[in-house]
Amino acid sequence: MATLKELRNRIRSVTAIQKITSAQKVVAASRLKRAQDAATAARPYAERMERMLTSLAKSMAGLPTAPPLLAGTGKDQTYLLVVVTSDRGLAGGLNSSVLREARRQIRELTSQGKTVKVITIGRKGRDSLRRDAAKITLGNFVEIGRRGVAFSEASPVAEDIVRRFEAGEFDVARIIFNKFRSAISQIVTTRQLVPAPVPEGAEDNGLGGAVYEFEPEEEEILAELLPRNMAIQIFTALLENAASEQGARMTAMDNSTRNAGDLIDSLTTLRNRTRQAVITKELIEIISGAEAL
Repeated sequence: MATLKELRNRIRSVTAIQKITSAQKVVAASRLKRAQDAATAARPYAERMERMLTSLAKSMAGLPTAPPLLAGTGKDQTYLLVVVTSDRGLAGGLNSSVLREARRQIRELTSQGKTVKVITIGRKGRDSLRRDAAKITLGNFVEIGRRGVAFSEASPVAEDIVRRFEAGEFDVARIIFNKFRSAISQIVTTRQLVPAPVPEGAEDNGLGGAVYEFEPEEEEILAELLPRNMAIQIFTALLENAASEQGARMTAMDNSTRNAGDLIDSLTTLRNRTRQAVITKELIEIISGAEAL
């Protein structure tokens, strides 16, 4: 049974932890609003860009002059997985969910005889996959979004992917991230980057149903827009993941603060009972000694 001193020390320790988790919750809540607004604001632009590219790509799909980022290499032997996690922990199961999905896809593709390569964004993904996927990891990006996610931070990632594709290092690229739904709900999402996906049976061309003549030609427009669209899709994924991180951290810290409060109450009750038992024992010893005299 723990002594009074041990119980007092433990209560002080849990109280200190509760103060930290409470402060982390407040900080995450203040950052969540900005991250959520940024993610929400980026969605319409990314969706409109995708619709416009769909309009251009449908007329070019299957043609020999189609840009490589649209047509792909004609193979699907080598896959590149871009895994987006956070740099910091204390975010519940946010990072483990993405890493679990990444490992599942690695196992699935490997069992099909495919070659898998990985690029990680975020320190947690880098450190976790280093243990079992170090040989297939091509690169790591950390400290992205430390002061807020900016498009200038997504561009180097997109440029690295395009450079590797042009060098023939992979055939298909996917990005895995958490899409923000609410502070208590984040959805693990996989989006294909290369070749650029063209929805089947899409009748709406994204340009109001009108027929346009393009200047310059569609090939030149796509060659310019496809790398830019990849950067936008990565930027959107980073924003979604940043909002998910703050929401998950706020929820996790709120739960931790509540649990610490419950533990403090339990330890306080145990301390009071222990103290009462000590006092009762001392009284019994005094009375027994008095009677012996």
